[in-house]
Amino acid sequence: MQNQPPKPLAGLLVVSLEQAVAAPMATLRLAEAGARVIKVERPEGDFARGYDRAANGEASYFVWLNQGKESVALDLKAPGDRAIMRRMLARADVFVQNLAHGAAARLGLGAAELREKDPRLVCCDISGFGPDGPYAARKAYDLLIQAESGVVEVSGGPGERGRVGVSLADIGAGLTAFGAISAALVRQARSGIGAHVAVSLFDVLAEWMTVPLLHHDYLGKAPGRAGLSHPSIAPYGAFATGDGRLLLISVQSDREWRALAREVLGRPDLAEAPDFATNNERVAGRAETDAAVAEAFATQPAAALKAALDAARIAWGEVNDVAGLSAHPHLRRVAAAIAGGEVRLPASSARADWAGPGAAPALDSHGAMIRAEFGP
Repeated sequence: MQNQPPKPLAGLLVVSLEQAVAAPMATLRLAEAGARVIKVERPEGDFARGYDRAANGEASYFVWLNQGKESVALDLKAPGDRAIMRRMLARADVFVQNLAHGAAARLGLGAAELREKDPRLVCCDISGFGPDGPYAARKAYDLLIQAESGVVEVSGGPGERGRVGVSLADIGAGLTAFGAISAALVRQARSGIGAHVAVSLFDVLAEWMTVPLLHHDYLGKAPGRAGLSHPSIAPYGAFATGDGRLLLISVQSDREWRALAREVLGRPDLAEAPDFATNNERVAGRAETDAAVAEAFATQPAAALKAALDAARIAWGEVNDVAGLSAHPHLRRVAAAIAGGEVRLPASSARADWAGPGAAPALDSHGAMIRAEFGP
């Protein structure tokens, strides 16, 4: 395409000693932005390659998170492979790793040692619990961190704790790392000074738990599990329509409540009733609030309710399953190449003027090229 602007990270080299989800999520975003990402895998490969076969015969996480990268398989306990790794790092702008606690340092790849040799280098360590503290050496995986951070206590229905149904901690840590690396690269470009960034899955979810934590610390009680409702706003939840659909509505202000009552529920009396006048009153009387909404919704088909909600400027969403997402009219997809053809994935969530990164690599598919480039 003529006059296509350059990708923002074009010309930068990222070396990533990565596995699973969190670090590959960070480096996927770097690759999308134009960086050359060399994915260093153990000789048997990133174990995420074996998670499933859902992506047209290949692993869904791997195909999603490793588009546009180069793969080289190195045994870093072997002197020759370790030398190749060091020569790659000597040219790198960014080094990312999410090995077990202390493993990178034992290989001579700790951030302090690397940055002493090259202060310009941006190093990013991604771990379960961070570089220090009483849990630093513990193994950590996504659901364990969802549990440890209390996320499962505020997720699910009133009767049972629930795992958030995607890899919340891993994805959140990867995106947090990408943001911090991007900020560090701005400083690197302006001053020549690199950075040591440390991101942990626990720290990410602990920060995301700020609101329930503040409720506990300062009000004496954290919000309970609310299923498809909001613990501190009413009405904000899912209601069955007359034709058996589920619509979720969100009333964010007292003005919106009055519009809902008059224009959608057909209950102008509720618009003026003191017991429903403010959100605090509606939350205190949630059973009555929800019952009024549920009664009106049950008499109308989904299509009529959607039209009325739109006319009243009330936010709504249909409660979909995964099949509903797959057929959703607003879903953007891209084709990712794999060995057996292609997989149609959701498009990158950041819409920008640079294109998607390309295919996920086979194990060591760039090994010969990289060994020749960085060999003795």
